[in-house]
Amino acid sequence: MKQLLLVLGLLSGAVIQTSIAADSPTAPAGPAATGAAQVQVVTSVGSFTIELLPERAPLTVAQFLKYVDQGQYNGTLFHRIIPNFVIQGGGFDANYKLKAAPTKVVNESGNGLTNLRGTVGLARPSEPHGGDCQFYVNLFDNAALDPNQTRWGYAVFGKIVQGMDVVDRIGNVATGARGPFKEDAPLQQVVIERIERVAAP
Repeated sequence: MKQLLLVLGLLSGAVIQTSIAADSPTAPAGPAATGAAQVQVVTSVGSFTIELLPERAPLTVAQFLKYVDQGQYNGTLFHRIIPNFVIQGGGFDANYKLKAAPTKVVNESGNGLTNLRGTVGLARPSEPHGGDCQFYVNLFDNAALDPNQTRWGYAVFGKIVQGMDVVDRIGNVATGARGPFKEDAPLQQVVIERIERVAAP
């Protein structure tokens, strides 16, 4: 039950963004993502690399790459960290101001990928198709985030292929109340300096 309550409370920050986001999900503009793609997440405590999985989550990957290419993530925070659960970021700047991210995407949580440790998923509010730019990395195997016959899940669209030690370092920073968050925010900011495409090996 505690785990389920954490799931429900995971994206209270993301819920705020619905007031400035579009009301209905759309497929991202531009060419669809094809083939293997990787991005490097450069943070104030180190870097890690995500391999994206467009064959399983084509709409989510295309939208994520659109935001990467637009520089949406530059200077944003990992604003929510729950040890042994997830780190979440990409939506708030260093002043804890929510960055506009008007495009939502259809929920692709039924794609056969599960929220295992080291996988990357699309954060969203309680609205199933409300995901835009915020993402999370699983610090643990989180089956409670997967879909089942009675509920939507959280769509996995990538996996960490390098730098999981950095992710774990982020996942173990001291947290508390900062900005608009009453808990689970890093007491010393963890900044996403940039996210950029890198060539897959």
